[in-house]
Amino acid sequence: MASLPHLPGATATPPTTNPSHSTRTIFAKPSHFITHAKRNNRLRISCTAQNQNDNASQNVETSKGKVDRRNMLLGIGGLYGATNLVSTHEASANPIQPPVLDKCGVATNLNTGELLDINCCPPTSDKIIDYKLPPVFRMKTRPSAHRVSPEYIFKYNMAIDRMKRLPKDDPRSFMQQANIHCAYCNGAYDQAGQGTLDLQVHNSWLFFPFHRWYLYFYERILGKLIGDPTFALPFWNWDNPKGMTIPPMYVDPKAAIYDSKRNQDHLPPAVIDLGMTGNTDPLQVVSNNLTIMYSEMIRANSSALDFMGQPYKEGTPVNPGPGSSERGSHTAVHVWVGDPREKSGENLGNFYSAGRDPLFYCHHGNVDRMWTLWQYFLPSSKVPDKKITDPDFLNAAFLFYDENAQLVRVTVKDALDNLKMGYDYERIDLPWLDYRPPPQTAVAKIKRTGTNVPKTETIFPLIVDKIVRVRVPKTKKGKADELLVLENITVDTTKFLKVDVFVNDEDDNVTELDKAAYAGTYAQVPHKTSNTSATTSIRLKLTDLYDDMDVADDDEIVVTLVPRHQGEGLTIGGIKIIENPPPPTPATPPSS
Repeated sequence: MASLPHLPGATATPPTTNPSHSTRTIFAKPSHFITHAKRNNRLRISCTAQNQNDNASQNVETSKGKVDRRNMLLGIGGLYGATNLVSTHEASANPIQPPVLDKCGVATNLNTGELLDINCCPPTSDKIIDYKLPPVFRMKTRPSAHRVSPEYIFKYNMAIDRMKRLPKDDPRSFMQQANIHCAYCNGAYDQAGQGTLDLQVHNSWLFFPFHRWYLYFYERILGKLIGDPTFALPFWNWDNPKGMTIPPMYVDPKAAIYDSKRNQDHLPPAVIDLGMTGNTDPLQVVSNNLTIMYSEMIRANSSALDFMGQPYKEGTPVNPGPGSSERGSHTAVHVWVGDPREKSGENLGNFYSAGRDPLFYCHHGNVDRMWTLWQYFLPSSKVPDKKITDPDFLNAAFLFYDENAQLVRVTVKDALDNLKMGYDYERIDLPWLDYRPPPQTAVAKIKRTGTNVPKTETIFPLIVDKIVRVRVPKTKKGKADELLVLENITVDTTKFLKVDVFVNDEDDNVTELDKAAYAGTYAQVPHKTSNTSATTSIRLKLTDLYDDMDVADDDEIVVTLVPRHQGEGLTIGGIKIIENPPPPTPATPPSS
């Protein structure tokens, strides 16, 4: 078990009080430094009708007037002129519609047909109000979990302990809160009016806003239980070398925030492997981690959708396409912490059980922090496109129970600004911000790879269960602004799957990612869909990669696919290179 080496880490600066957009600044970064066992019998989750008496068509009274109850779970708001998110897709469809609340499914194990020990379905209520963000009188600051005081740890454990002591049918109780993730993420709901299409908040542009709202109410419930409205959840700072171990406060067996279902080989001082490469050198793992963060936050993205995830609208099948952050560090943390002794990697390693581990909310605190950093702290020169104005994104909505056990409807458009929601994050340096891989010193030419590398048209569709190399034609010679597209990626959703992508990589050591040849990744956390399979695609920006490698005179590149999972479960339909379309030109206002 590798421990974290002594490295030039980042220091924190005190959090600001009542910060505003104008005061969001990036603090100084350190300079660039060098620094699974196969799981069988995975649980498959399916749903059966919980209530055979379908009264879901009854109208109920809300602040919007009388509406059909099936329209409660995901409401539709008005068009919102967002100021902090640019769309490459203007909507002609509708936002995802709510499922029928009374037809929430009971999770079962498809391997045995037996019911699981939980029912993911929340309590129902006919009284639903449209949530309005309360005025912010005092900004809450979410702290780094590695830097919290003993007093904070005591307060945090007391809050979780009180949550666990609530009655089981209280929607604010620990298991009811954990079941939120199961219901929205493991197929307990179908899209209303869309046949058997699952409602799924992962692998699309709903990923960030749904989880932001989830943590928002979870945090407020904990604060209410201890009588402290200023209480803020911690975040696991796994993007910084000093935070690349499980935070110590979570490994005390006597603590309320402890969970026994974690990988025992990955307890502190083990360094988290965001690349899931299996490399045992802690210095190399840290360097890999920082390279991954730079790639998924900056290098691999050409548009807001590449980071946020692809559009998910009414009638869209699940898994339209995860954003770079979701399929990268987010997925790795889930699977790395999950317990291989359990059938499906419980708790954190599977969507249906992830919320049972208090570390889940700390992990997603940092996921949410990545969204905030991407929105406000990354220079526009590095990330020029940060907005999505599609009303089908802005008007998507969810239901949560607030700290008073009141069922409330919230929209994506109200979750775009964390400061308006009353919280900010402790300022921690971002060592990955300038961690661009060094240019490849040796000239990498296609001719050096040999003539035995097949062309794309000869091997696809391809089951990726071993390392594969393929020649892919460029759109033009020179350092063109191009995207590498992996299309028709069909996956078994019940498995952990991960494939890393390299370009013109002449180094056979695929456990090292801190090099110009590393282009990006696709990965998924095990979860359930109706047919236990889904199809998606991803895009990887090649502009910076071309700048760092000598490929200007080449007509082709060699793409290397490196699976980090074992066995089958992932098929790629094809690989191609396309020109990166220019960002949309802002409309010219009419002359007066």
